[in-house]
Amino acid sequence: MIIDEQQDRSARFFSLHEHGFVRVAVSTPKAHVGDPQRNGESIVTEARRATERGVDLIVFPELSVSAYAIDDLHLQDALLDDVEQAIGSILRASADLSPVLLIGAPLRRNGRLYNCAIAILRGVILGVVPKVFLPNYREYYEKRWFASGSGITGAEIDVAGQTVPFGTDLLFAAADFKDFIFHMEVCEDFWAPAPPSIEGALAGALLLCNLSASNIVVGKSADRHILTSAQAMRCMAAYMYSAAGGGESSNDLSWDGQAMIYELGDCLAESERFSREPQLTVADVDLQRLRLERMRMPTFNDAAVRAGNPERTFRRVEFLLQPDYADKGLERHIRRFPYVPDAPARLDQDCYEAFNIQVHALIKRFESTPGDRMVIGVSGGLDSTHALIVAAKACDVLSLPRTTILGFTMPGFATGDTTKGNAWALMKALGIEAAEIDIRPAARQMLADMGHAFSQGEPVYDITFENVQAGLRTDYLFRLANQRNGFVIGTGDLSELALGWCTYGVGDQMSHYGVNAGIPKTLIQYLIRWTVSSGQFDAETGRVLDAILDTEISPELVPADATGALQSTESKIGPYELNDFFLFHTMRYGQPPAKVAFMAYHTWHDRQTGAWPVHFPEAKKNAYELDIIRHWLERFLIRFFQTSQFKRTAMPNGPKVSAGGSLSPRGDWRAPSDGSAAAWLRDLERVPKA
Repeated sequence: MIIDEQQDRSARFFSLHEHGFVRVAVSTPKAHVGDPQRNGESIVTEARRATERGVDLIVFPELSVSAYAIDDLHLQDALLDDVEQAIGSILRASADLSPVLLIGAPLRRNGRLYNCAIAILRGVILGVVPKVFLPNYREYYEKRWFASGSGITGAEIDVAGQTVPFGTDLLFAAADFKDFIFHMEVCEDFWAPAPPSIEGALAGALLLCNLSASNIVVGKSADRHILTSAQAMRCMAAYMYSAAGGGESSNDLSWDGQAMIYELGDCLAESERFSREPQLTVADVDLQRLRLERMRMPTFNDAAVRAGNPERTFRRVEFLLQPDYADKGLERHIRRFPYVPDAPARLDQDCYEAFNIQVHALIKRFESTPGDRMVIGVSGGLDSTHALIVAAKACDVLSLPRTTILGFTMPGFATGDTTKGNAWALMKALGIEAAEIDIRPAARQMLADMGHAFSQGEPVYDITFENVQAGLRTDYLFRLANQRNGFVIGTGDLSELALGWCTYGVGDQMSHYGVNAGIPKTLIQYLIRWTVSSGQFDAETGRVLDAILDTEISPELVPADATGALQSTESKIGPYELNDFFLFHTMRYGQPPAKVAFMAYHTWHDRQTGAWPVHFPEAKKNAYELDIIRHWLERFLIRFFQTSQFKRTAMPNGPKVSAGGSLSPRGDWRAPSDGSAAAWLRDLERVPKA
């Protein structure tokens, strides 16, 4: 019985449906002009391919049963009768297929012809939605053949022997998968100032599906991307778009078969355009992420209220998806480094923005203080290095001499020659006012006053030993700021705040302004690299920055061991690349731990999976198996939810930089300091153990 439970837990863990994902596809089959039977066969062939790939929903082009560019043939009963027969064949074939099929067809009702989207599942028509906006300009003459579906609600239609719901008031919802709710619209609806899918989203749909034909002209592909991305972002939904492809009539037009799947502003997948072969574009959509995003933004609810609460006017057609727990892999790109820019076309712009957010935030704070000096501790590590170059650039922007900055390196019991040398080299290269204060005498005195074993000659390197040094450094900086009419620039970063990896009070947790508070460790590494590659500073400064990037991350508070190995931060708290991954998905989207582990596994378990930013040399192509991911995620959850919130509650001001959020109690993250991680640890139990 225990073995069965373990096997069941493992099977469920690797299931997409278990974690709120649904697999969707957009198909562009080869069209056959005015031949519904052959078009039906093409649709069934693509639907079978989708079934083999585990697809749950597949979107076909507009009028995919009849073909789109057939002009007055739409008004021929022989063709329309053949359309119904082709739909009947599709229904019979779909009985043993798993996806919901969304096909396009011209349908007759009450002496009118409608351009329709039809939802089919396992031999049953779930409902039919007519096109609302009929283009009748330039090359389009749809009002010559079709009636608009505008205002049609609560109606029915007879199709291929079935009487089914008909109207623009239909939503389709899986009774056995709470977030699987979709809405259909047709082509021009998408180009209108207020697409029908907006009301569908406000009524609860998370999947917005557009069956389109859309001939191609130069530049139109970019327009489609803009509209699809914007609609997905605005509606906090996934948007699936299908344009007709090869085989449509080229009498006066041409077709490229563009298919796209967007989630929020992210393009998950896109077809190959101008292919002569049928295209099946597949992606896994995170429905849970979408629902959580809507919950997080009251604006979405306010928009629904302003629109008259559309959910009251929509009919919900329920169906059984019958989700399975097979391991289908993951048809989705998940960024290993979610805080690091990964779009090549925007690399420089994203880094420019991040760096200047910090620079100009620091300028505003500096101008608002009565002092005229910036005081900073420089260790030769990543965080103080980045804070220092931000301060240096702030001085440049203000046309102030860099000697406005007072930099102090403060060696302790474990300070290495490399980091100390780097600290001095950087301060000299930047031309700031630099000095050194050896904190060891003061630390020895404090430890002796406390009666600490170290003062008796014993090699006891406990947390007290570490924090005495960290506290003294900050204490010196504050007193120096008092003395020199300055203010203290904090160096601690977002990753350290998340993990509580900082000394509370008069320690590195405190400063007058935490300029790095919105930057995680992985992004700090990359931004320093970017300042070098983009020539923000001179060549000598760039050389020193490269040397600092090549140094292992260490707090240097405990002397090297007998083998000469330095104290390692990541061996204590876990790899920063994993911790930043955990932080992003936990804080930004509120994803549960088991799902975070699932995504981390698919992203990190193999050196070949995911995408390694070639522009990010710090990415060492590490790989982590599930048990390692689970181990560090458990420790992250305890640190983040239970043991370190009190430090964040008292954190100093600092700028938010990334859309991933900040941990300021005045900003993105507000939580009790005496909370428990119990609920998150219980969810983590869904992750199978090795």
